[in-house]
Order: sequence, then C-alpha cells, then structure tokens
Amino acid sequence: MSITTLSSKGQLVIPKEIREALGIKPGKKVVFKMVKDHLVEILPVPEDPVKHFCGIFKEGPSLTKALLKEREEDKKREEKKFNRLLRTSRLPKAGK
Repeated sequence: MSITTLSSKGQLVIPKEIREALGIKPGKKVVFKMVKDHLVEILPVPEDPVKHFCGIFKEGPSLTKALLKEREEDKKREEKKFNRLLRTSRLPKAGK
C-alpha cells in the first residue's frame, strides 16, 4: 500500500509501481471512477477508445433488432391512428 499527498492544486502522484502495473506513461489520460462513497478506481484510457470498445456489447439482446421492432410497432400505431382520423373526418376519401 502506498500513501500519497494531495497538493494544493488537487494533484496526486500515482506511485511508480501502480503506474507501471497499469502502463500509465506521461501524457496518458486516466479515468477516476467512484465505486462506492469512499472507493475510487483509476483506469487508463485506451489509445483508441473506439477500437477498444468495438464489440463490447456483442453479448445479450440485439439493440438493433429491438429498435426495428419498436419502429414497426410505432408505424402500426400511426397507421391505426391515421385510419381512425379518416373515418371520423367528413372529408371525402381520395379517389371518390
């Protein structure tokens, strides 16, 4: 366990052994994440975050399929609403 002091500017020095273990070099970005009210995780940001996280959600239900299904249901609701409005209006239907 290492102990470090917070500077007046709010800066911390990450101990050398932790920087080496995480592969944190000068200029590298890190994320501080609150885990509980008194715990913090330090995570290095990948060099190419898009490439790093590509495919991360392959497990589980397809969000694309769920979105397409929802849009299809919306379309049916709108058609039903439109047909109901046509029936109740006094305007002549097209072609008559």
